[in-house]
Amino acid sequence: MDYVKLAKTLIPDEDLLPLEEYEKLYPERNMERGAEVTRLAPSPTGFIHLGNLYSALADERIAHTTGGIFYLRIEDTDLKRKVDGAVESVIRSLEYFGLNFDEGAEIDSPLNKYGPYYQRQRASIYRAYAKSLIERGLAYPCFCTEEELDKVREKQSANKEITGYYGVYAKCRNLTEEQIYKNLAEKKPFVIRLKSQGNAANKITFKDCIKGEITVTENDQDVVILKSDGIPTYHFAHAIDDHFMRTTLVIRGEEWLSSLPIHIELFSLLGFRLPKYGHTCSLMKMDGEIKRKLSKRKDPELSLDFYRKAGYYPTAVVKYLMTILNSNFEEWARKNPQKDYREFPFSISKMGRSGALFDIDKLNDVSKEELATLSAEETYDFLNSWVKEYGSDGDKVHFADKEYIIAVLNLVCGIGGKKRRKDIVRAESGVKMLDYFFDDTFSPNYCYRFGGETVNGVLEEFARLYDPADDNNAWFAKVKEVASEFGFAPEMSMYKADPQAYKGSVADVAEILRIAVCGMPNSPDLCTVMRILGKERSLNRLKSGKIAQ
Repeated sequence: MDYVKLAKTLIPDEDLLPLEEYEKLYPERNMERGAEVTRLAPSPTGFIHLGNLYSALADERIAHTTGGIFYLRIEDTDLKRKVDGAVESVIRSLEYFGLNFDEGAEIDSPLNKYGPYYQRQRASIYRAYAKSLIERGLAYPCFCTEEELDKVREKQSANKEITGYYGVYAKCRNLTEEQIYKNLAEKKPFVIRLKSQGNAANKITFKDCIKGEITVTENDQDVVILKSDGIPTYHFAHAIDDHFMRTTLVIRGEEWLSSLPIHIELFSLLGFRLPKYGHTCSLMKMDGEIKRKLSKRKDPELSLDFYRKAGYYPTAVVKYLMTILNSNFEEWARKNPQKDYREFPFSISKMGRSGALFDIDKLNDVSKEELATLSAEETYDFLNSWVKEYGSDGDKVHFADKEYIIAVLNLVCGIGGKKRRKDIVRAESGVKMLDYFFDDTFSPNYCYRFGGETVNGVLEEFARLYDPADDNNAWFAKVKEVASEFGFAPEMSMYKADPQAYKGSVADVAEILRIAVCGMPNSPDLCTVMRILGKERSLNRLKSGKIAQ
């Protein structure tokens, strides 16, 4: 068969460069020894999930720890899955979590010398290499219809055989020259398939950067490399793009392990050096007593939108993922609490080989710790950014008064005090925690432990005595005065010495005041709460807190 003629017939493009010219267009990167080039290569579907962030964080950390490059490539060969604005969404999502690309699609960078970074814009490169494979007798046209392929799969499944286009099932692999040109003359649609040189009976030992040595079979599948519209499949584009973008390390989910034999053969037949591969373990969760993979359908926490809408501090999410990605990160962070996580010496050799357990309770703990390191100004900025995007109209009005909110945060979080509180887990709950400082969101639960006569008397008398100019000592002296007047022990020592002699202690009086002012029996320092609320609002709450007689 005249393969050169066939290649020219199947791919008649006149503008394709000689293969060596592509090597000149995309030369080896000038980097230090050991620097890694990694990439994130999503489809433009608009959905980026925790697993993407998990892998992207590993890519970004490895690239930047070694002084390499982290780039964004968009695998848009399937137009049916394309969603407008999806690329921008990917970039925004990763930027929110502090991950930045050095080059790539929609990235304004002087390093953008290996594009285009959209696969559909690189069609001429794929076609040039497909044409070369046909000329070498390593690729051929396949005229099988979808219906014919479905029947083959059904037969293979019924026989409990591996499904695919290989061996006796590769119907078009051995078409004669006459048969091929007859089909072309009849204008039958066709795809271009790889003519695999592999044998599934042969085993390959492969060094996976994460999982260690693994054994796979040689590829014997005649996979499609160019679809009927001339656009490449994922496998073919993956090999060519990773070669010409000079990717040195591909980190991807373990679900891609089954494709590894295909990629090994493609790189070999194309004459390219195979990059290193590391297959990450799947993110798992405990569902009762069962450990299972995180699911788009069952688990809202798989979507990155979940973390943004709930208001998780982005650095906390990243730090938690770092504890899953590198087994020694948690210990390092404990010893270096003041250091940026980017200073941690990230290593692919420390990545787990088996399923990583995602624990949202552990994330909440990390989030509390991380938020507790922020100043009042930083806490305000974080909460306010969440309020602008997800808060209610009332929240937006509240946060417009920055000075007031910062005063509240200083008190509620104990910022600058002897003991920093760690009550805020995420922005949503943090904003809600401030509701009682505003009349429109004050929702009291008047759960007094004493009768109406006692409660009302305490509230009325304290309202009469209250002076916002009092310091904490003077304020508490008046609480003691009220306690004594209504039969409560003004000193805890007195109550402990003879509890039967009193209705309760001064602490019980303070609780009555706290419930009336804050709507709950526990709150930060009540004197300071009332000072922030102001005299009028505090007195109104003491009045409204009375029990109807």
